Amino acid sequence: MIKQLINNQRMFFNSGKTHSLEWRLNALKNLRKAILLHEENIINALSLDLKKSAISSKKVEIDQIITEIDLHSSQLNQWVKAKKVRTPFIFFPTTSFTVAQPRGVVLIISPWNFPFSLTLRPLIGAISAGNCALLKPSEFSPHSSQVIAQLINSTFSENYIAVMQGDAQVAQEILTHRFDYIFFTGSTTIGTLVMQAAAQHLTPLTLELGGCNPCFVDTEIDLKIAAKRIAWGKFHNAGQSCLAPNFVAVDEKIEKKFIEYLIHALKNIYHDPTKIGSIINQFHFERLIQLLGNKKILHGGNFDRANLRIEPTVIETDHNDQILRSEIFGPILPIISYQHIDKAIARIHNQPLAVYLFSNNEILQKKILETTVSGGVCINDVGVHYANPHLPFGGVGMSGFGSYHSKKTFDAFSHFKSVMKRSFWFDWPFRYKI
Repeated sequence: MIKQLINNQRMFFNSGKTHSLEWRLNALKNLRKAILLHEENIINALSLDLKKSAISSKKVEIDQIITEIDLHSSQLNQWVKAKKVRTPFIFFPTTSFTVAQPRGVVLIISPWNFPFSLTLRPLIGAISAGNCALLKPSEFSPHSSQVIAQLINSTFSENYIAVMQGDAQVAQEILTHRFDYIFFTGSTTIGTLVMQAAAQHLTPLTLELGGCNPCFVDTEIDLKIAAKRIAWGKFHNAGQSCLAPNFVAVDEKIEKKFIEYLIHALKNIYHDPTKIGSIINQFHFERLIQLLGNKKILHGGNFDRANLRIEPTVIETDHNDQILRSEIFGPILPIISYQHIDKAIARIHNQPLAVYLFSNNEILQKKILETTVSGGVCINDVGVHYANPHLPFGGVGMSGFGSYHSKKTFDAFSHFKSVMKRSFWFDWPFRYKI
């Protein structure tokens, strides 16, 4: 079944129908209409899978996707044009340029934490670039996956865009087949397996993975606003975000005051426990409860096993705690203090997806930019760089490779063919001397 589906998509792609600008723009238009038509179903599915509030679902999962579609629709006629480049004089008269060419049949594997946006956002780029696509949403968010399937199936032919639901065995079976590009969002562990499968066919790919994102809090800042931004950035979606800070390292001179402001912010933002969201499943819930262990809890620590909810929890620990060395991916925030920020920065692990710095010190800001390796840096806020469609988003090293958003998504799903066009009216004679 999977093999036949991929073959049908390859035949459809080879027909050339998806290549035209008109086709691509029309597909984007139809996708936008379908999202708005299914908006209520999307919000309900996200509530069932993750207990997300309607406001959060609308802002993060739907509105950002509509914005991305609108951006692609307005810019696509420029992106698809051939781009002239300079040619050395020795080749005169010659014209050189690059042409964006669709890759072919692409595979998009998406995670459960933002199941709608992290499936549809790469799909927008695949459509814009002129590809056919197979989507494999996560089995851990089944209601969202079902809505995605309904939305896609009611809008497009499966020979063009198809959705394959199922568990890890289905994903493994899909990955035995050849694709022209793979876009994977998920954990580093599964990303490694995807890369191994892609290597069997020499398939290029983008890996959007996670990481132990550090957050440093310096002195001489608006500590109250910093605490509020960290509280939102960490505990949004119950901490189940690849961009959430894994820990906060705060100058010991302001640690007590920072914790006071952080707890105050948590009480204000998350006063309604039903708005916190739930942990995706029992396995991850129990994993997070075990992480708390005998930790010193400064705030929170309560949980509701029946509804898979964990109260936003702040713990105090030190630099040697193993909890700092793996991605927590839940509503637990360790706080550590430092005397010298240089030593704290030196403890950054495994090229994280993001580094956060709250500081007005431009020398320190420059140091973070120049001496750390990460997918991105956000100064005086948390996670908001993802929401800027004009900034490429992606990891480095263990947090992934490749980037997307806006034109970068179009670029990821395109092959840029180099073309040199020469004339017959002049030929340099010295070229042929041996």
